[in-house]
Amino acid sequence: MTEIRDIEVVVLDVLGTLVDEPSGLRAAIGEAVPAADEAYLDQLLVLWQRHIEVEQGRIAQGLRSYEATEIIDRGAARLVADRAGLTDPVAIAHLATAAERLNPWDDAARGLERLARHFPVIGLSNAGNAALLRLNAHAGLRWHQALSSETVRAYKPAPEIYRLAINTAGCPPERVLMVAAHAWDLRGAQASGMRTAYVHRPVGDPPRDSDTFDLHCDGLEELATALIGR
Repeated sequence: MTEIRDIEVVVLDVLGTLVDEPSGLRAAIGEAVPAADEAYLDQLLVLWQRHIEVEQGRIAQGLRSYEATEIIDRGAARLVADRAGLTDPVAIAHLATAAERLNPWDDAARGLERLARHFPVIGLSNAGNAALLRLNAHAGLRWHQALSSETVRAYKPAPEIYRLAINTAGCPPERVLMVAAHAWDLRGAQASGMRTAYVHRPVGDPPRDSDTFDLHCDGLEELATALIGR
């Protein structure tokens, strides 16, 4: 079996792994609905998140055609606006682009910088191409290439998106390391033959006892040390 030191390319999930998606969405909702208290903000955030999960699930099941996250996010913003009584079209349109203004985790920039000095680094995201471009500009993330689910018109954990990363890496899948804070994402990568590294985040999906990922790290700095050796 290929050792972890034989990794040639590092692929990183973006939403939740490199940027704090829930906090960013919650802040945007709070900006749009300033009168909302903490409990109500939590309810509106759950409404947004459930909409995204349901609609991406329907796409995966073939119940609706693929649409990029920008379109699904507009639906989420409308749902939140309707629930909160928000009618200002400018405020609703701004809210719909909240996923383009997510802040990075504290260790994301440093960890990516270290990794990018030793490996080709790919960002692999369910975010649409336009959203991913603007998110990168806002968060100041460094990667050598960013790949979106929009290219293959399928959302992770569909195998098509992992094959896209493997083909882009240009090396055998066992020499490509998928990094994510979501165990479900890593299971999808593992099924495509990629190596896997779980990075703990407060908002992630932790591994089950039955998961056998190659690395478990508390953050990107620890991951970089494990791969680089210093």
